[in-house]
Amino acid sequence: MLLRKITLEEFGAYRGKQSLDLTVKKNKPIILIGGLNGCGKTTLLDSIQLALYGPRARCSGRGNKSYDTFLRESINRQHDPTRGSSVTLEFTVTVDGKEHYYKVIRSWHTSGKSLKEFLNVFVDEDYEDQASPGRRAEPDAKFNRLLSEGWADHVEDLLPLEVASLSFFDGEKIESLADPERAASVIESAVHSLLGVSTVQQLRTDLLALQRRQKLSDEEQHLMDSIQAQEKEQKSVQTQLDMASQDLAQRESELGKARRELDSLEQEFKNAGGSLFERRVELEQEHKRATERLTELRSALVQIAAGPLPLLMMGSQLKDVRKQAKHEKTAAEAGQILDVLVERDEWLLALLPEDTKAEVVRKLEEDRAKRSKSTTLKVDLNLPHDALAQLSVLDEVLVRDKDRATELLTLAASATEEVDQLDRQLAGVPEQSTLKALQAAREEQLQEFSRVQAEATRDEQRVTELKRRREYVTAALERAHNNFVRTKVKAEEVERIIRYSEKARGTLERFGEVLLQRHISRLEVAVLQSFKELMRKQGLVQDLRIDTDKFTLALSDSNGEPIDPGRLSAGERQILAVSLLWGLMKVAGNRLPSVIDTPLGRLDSRHREHLVDRYFPYASDQVLLLSTDEEIDEYLLGRLKKSVARTYTLVHDDSNFTTSVVEGYWWNAGAQNVA
Repeated sequence: MLLRKITLEEFGAYRGKQSLDLTVKKNKPIILIGGLNGCGKTTLLDSIQLALYGPRARCSGRGNKSYDTFLRESINRQHDPTRGSSVTLEFTVTVDGKEHYYKVIRSWHTSGKSLKEFLNVFVDEDYEDQASPGRRAEPDAKFNRLLSEGWADHVEDLLPLEVASLSFFDGEKIESLADPERAASVIESAVHSLLGVSTVQQLRTDLLALQRRQKLSDEEQHLMDSIQAQEKEQKSVQTQLDMASQDLAQRESELGKARRELDSLEQEFKNAGGSLFERRVELEQEHKRATERLTELRSALVQIAAGPLPLLMMGSQLKDVRKQAKHEKTAAEAGQILDVLVERDEWLLALLPEDTKAEVVRKLEEDRAKRSKSTTLKVDLNLPHDALAQLSVLDEVLVRDKDRATELLTLAASATEEVDQLDRQLAGVPEQSTLKALQAAREEQLQEFSRVQAEATRDEQRVTELKRRREYVTAALERAHNNFVRTKVKAEEVERIIRYSEKARGTLERFGEVLLQRHISRLEVAVLQSFKELMRKQGLVQDLRIDTDKFTLALSDSNGEPIDPGRLSAGERQILAVSLLWGLMKVAGNRLPSVIDTPLGRLDSRHREHLVDRYFPYASDQVLLLSTDEEIDEYLLGRLKKSVARTYTLVHDDSNFTTSVVEGYWWNAGAQNVA
C-alpha cells in the first residue's frame, strides 16, 4: 500500500480545503511534514486513520468520547457545522500484480441535534496527476456502492486495524511501547496479524465453522435460535470482559503509582526516625523491664556479697588459718598421747628388773621428749577442734557463691548494655511535632493505597467471574453446535466433515506453531539488528529473544547475563521500541507505509542522528514524518535531505486558531518566511 493524497476540508484546525501530495520518488521515500506543537500534526495522523476505519479508528484526540461527539468536535469551529467536514484519502494497493487506486471520502455534518455521516469509496477512477500522470480511467471507474457499504470488512483485507496501529504511530505510542510489559501485546498482535499467523488461526476457525454450517429445516430452526442467543450472550460477555480488563489494567497502574508514593513516604518517614517514634512505647516498656532486671541482679549481688563471699579476698589468710588449725589439732592430739604414755611407762617400768630400767627409762624419756615437741606452738589461737571441718564447709560455700556471683555479674553486664542501648534509642526518638505532617501524609496515602487495592481486587474478581462466565457460555455453545451438527445433519456427511476438518485443524495448528517459531526467529534477528544499528552503545546488548508464549523480550549482554529492559534509560527504551517496529516492518517486507508523529522525543543528539541516517530512509517504501523544528532541525534536515521526496509545513494562525499547509520545510526556500 502507498498513500497518494490526503485532503482535509474544515477538519479540526484545518480551515477550508487543504491537500497534501504524498507520492514518493525513487530512493526518496520520505515525506517530511513540519509543524509546531498544536499546529495539527496529530490531527493529520488521525485523519488518515479516520478515513480508513471510521468509528474503529484509534484517534489520539478521541479519548473516551463517543464517535458522534468526536466527529462533531472535529468540524472546524469557524465553519458552519450543518455544512460539515470531510476527509479524503487516496492510495494504491497492488493485488496479484495489478495496481488498484482507491479514493475514500468520509464526510459528516450536523442536522439539528443529530449527526449524519457518509462514506463514498471509488476504485480505479481516473487519477491523472496523482499516481501515474496520463493514466486512463478503467471502464468501471465509478462510485462503488457495495464496496462503500462493506468498507469496514474490505479495509481489513487491505490493511487490518491491528496492523495499521504498527504502521501509523506517534511519539506517545513509542513511549508506551517502551514499556516492556505493553510491548508484549504489540509483539503478539503484530506476529499474528502482520506476519500471517492469524490467517492460519482464521483457517482453523473457518474449518470449525464449516462443521457447524448446515442447512436448517423448519423443525431445526429453534435449535439455531438457541445457538444464536448463546452466541449473542458470548459476545456480550466478551465485551464486558474486555472493558473489565481495561479497568483492571488502569486500576493496576493506579495501584502501582499509589504503592510507589506510599513507599516513598514510608522511606521518608523512616529516614526521619519514624520507626523509632512508632516503637517509643515499646522501647520505654523494654527499658523499664531491663532496668528492673538490672536492679534485681544488683540486689542479688548485694545479698550474696553480704555472706562469706568477701572472704575470697582473704585467700592467703584462710590458708594460714587452715594450716594453724592443723597444727593445733596435731598439738592437741600429741598432748593427749603424752599423758597416756606417762601412765604406760610407769606401768612398764614396774614390770622391768632393776638392771634394765635405766636404759629403758632413757629410751622412754627420749620418746616423750620427741613427742612433746609436737605440742609446742609458736602461736596458739585456741581454734575449736572442728575448725578444719568448718573450713571445708566454708570452701564449698565460697565455690558455690563465686559461681553464682560470676553468673550474676555476666547477667548484670548484659542488662547494663541493654539499658544503655535502649537509652540511646530513646534519645534518638524524634518529637511528635517533627513527624506530624509526614505521619498524616503517610496515613492518608495508606488509606488511598488500600482504597485502590480494594478496587483492583474487585476488578480482578470481576474479570475472573467474567472469564468463568465466558468459559461456561463457550462450552455451552460448543455443546449446542456439536449436538446440532451430530443430530440434525446427515450422519455420514457430518462425520466426514468433522473427521477431515479435525485432521486439517490439527495440521494447521502444527503449521501455525512452526510458522510462529519461524517468524519469531526472523523477528528476533531483525529487531536485534535494528537495535544495534540505532544504539549509541554498541556493546550494550548482544542477544535478544522473544518468548513465544508470553511474547516478552529478553535481552542479554556480551557475557550472556540477562538485561532487564525496564532498567534501560528512557532514550534506550525508545530506541528499543523503534527497533521493534522496524524489525516487524522488515519481516513483513516493508509493504506498508510508515506514518510517524513526533519521532525523536527523549533522544539525545547521537540517537537522533542514528534514526535520521539509519532508520527513516529505510523504515518503509513510504515514510511520513510529522516533526517539530526542534526534532528535525536544520542540521538533521541536511542529513535527511537526500531521502526526502516532498516537504510541507503546517502553519498555524494564532489569531483565528486555524492551520494551513504550505510547501517546503523550515530552512527550505519555500518556507523561510513561515511564521
